[in-house]
Amino acid sequence: MTRHRWFAPLLPALAAVLVAGCAQEISGTAVSIYDNPFTVAGLPVVSGPTGPRSGVPDADVTIENTDGGDIDALAGNAIADIEEYWRQEYSSIARGDFEPVGTIISWDPSERRGPRFCGESTYDFINAAYCSGGDVIGWDRTYLMPQLVEDFGPMSAVTVLAHEYGHAIQYSTGIVADDDPGIVFEQQADCFAGAFMRHVAEGNSEHFELNTADGLNNVLASMVLFRDSDPNDPDSIHGSAFERVTAVQIGFTDGAATCPRIDAAEIESRRADLPQYFDSSDDGELPVTADSVETIFESFDHVFDLESPPALDLSGADLGCSDAKATAPVSYCPSTNTVGVDLEELAAVGTPDRSRRDGFSADVRGDYNAYILVASRYALAVQQDAGQVLTDARSALRAACLSGVISAALSPSSTVAAGLDPDAEMVWLSPGDLDEAVSGLLRDGLAASDVNGNTVPSGFARVDAFRTGVLGGEGACTGRYR
Repeated sequence: MTRHRWFAPLLPALAAVLVAGCAQEISGTAVSIYDNPFTVAGLPVVSGPTGPRSGVPDADVTIENTDGGDIDALAGNAIADIEEYWRQEYSSIARGDFEPVGTIISWDPSERRGPRFCGESTYDFINAAYCSGGDVIGWDRTYLMPQLVEDFGPMSAVTVLAHEYGHAIQYSTGIVADDDPGIVFEQQADCFAGAFMRHVAEGNSEHFELNTADGLNNVLASMVLFRDSDPNDPDSIHGSAFERVTAVQIGFTDGAATCPRIDAAEIESRRADLPQYFDSSDDGELPVTADSVETIFESFDHVFDLESPPALDLSGADLGCSDAKATAPVSYCPSTNTVGVDLEELAAVGTPDRSRRDGFSADVRGDYNAYILVASRYALAVQQDAGQVLTDARSALRAACLSGVISAALSPSSTVAAGLDPDAEMVWLSPGDLDEAVSGLLRDGLAASDVNGNTVPSGFARVDAFRTGVLGGEGACTGRYR
């Protein structure tokens, strides 16, 4: 009997989960001016309603131990729509007929005599989960689910339930085995959740709708929230933010039939040479200083063999450029082929927020929030060297994609494999850096903006471009964003 939880337990006390969210406002230095320059996995990028459809009656779903409140009504509607989706989609991954989950239950974790779930007390169980032993899906209606709705909107709670229903599908179809690594279970379930979100975004859900701009951005941000933040923890089986967002994007883009292909080998191939564990004495943070920026800038020179590498100017982001606007805290000036940096502002961007004590932040702050901005402006110099336009949406997404290329190349193993000098002075990628990059791309599109700081409105597209560079290399960027 296995209990698959939405996230690994992080907090010992109920009160600790009552935290303020910070991921709903996805804005920043960059300005979104490119209205729908590309589609999101074939769908137009549109704003508009996201969440429960108005005027639609609640579904008739039996929820054990319900309090009859709004959260259980939302969850019941989600279960009904997820089940209808699987009635249509089940044959794409398995033979036979779809059978709904046997029992649906909710609980209040503050009740000492609440119901049992998967043979265990639900007291203090702040989570959502699927139990294979009794074929049961359940959720905490008092803390976790309301907090998700408050911080990221109702579709984040629906995503959680789509993920848990994904576990039920895994067991009913037999596409996983008990000895499969936990990360396979979780990545497949994230993928199934992404496939269901595509179903909603296409307008096929009875009770919900999802726009492909801020609505989809917040779905991805909720995945960042429940990342495995400490890869050295043996309970870290859900994946990093980069991995969880990747799995959701695979499902959203390619559908549920693709999700069973996520196995241990596929996950390992995606991880490739990317760092997975911290050294015992290393937290992966490199403070942003003049020396560190100069060193990482020199690292970029090793990644790209440019005929005329850009110069670095640490006197400020406003270079008085004649053919581009300043984009604080880092700018690129094509006419002088110079990257300008406001060191004080950049250091502020790259400083971790130590004030939060709850561990429930989707705003992942650290050194790579800063360094990816430098990488993205260097990427504009790479584009100029190739004779590409620097003032359109393709340039913006190429900047994100090439920043992904740089990020992957800064792994020590990747550097050796690529034939770069292993003795060269380099700044190396560490676990958590890609999560910082993903968080920054969702929150602020500067790392996915053109030379004037103009970005695309879809966080999905920005992250997808970065992911393409990390996993596909420079050729993938060139081919995709011509």
